[in-house]
Amino acid sequence: QVQLVESGGGLVQAGGSLRLSCAASGRAFSTRRMGWFRQTPGKDREFVAAIDWSGGSTYYADSVKGRFTISRDNAKNTASLQMNSLKPEDTAAYYCAASKPYIAQYDYWGQGTQVTVSS
Repeated sequence: QVQLVESGGGLVQAGGSLRLSCAASGRAFSTRRMGWFRQTPGKDREFVAAIDWSGGSTYYADSVKGRFTISRDNAKNTASLQMNSLKPEDTAAYYCAASKPYIAQYDYWGQGTQVTVSS
């Protein structure tokens, strides 16, 4: 079983930056793909970014490319999302997700952290 705890959300002005962190407990962190998703009320959860088990490959939604950077530290069982040049439309609850070992499908989710970007 994997437990994920997000932190780092908050209120920021447009153009500002935030760094989200996801702390994972459980085994085999280095074999799991990690992802970030976001959701606003009344909308489906949407993909933001992902990083493969080794950190060698990263993936981003078009809406955040060039502004957000996903990273991981397998020694510390953490994943992070650096968010720069934030826009009001980035306002959402952000969720960390983890896959089963060596499978690109997310089975574990955190409880989310709120990011609010004011204009």
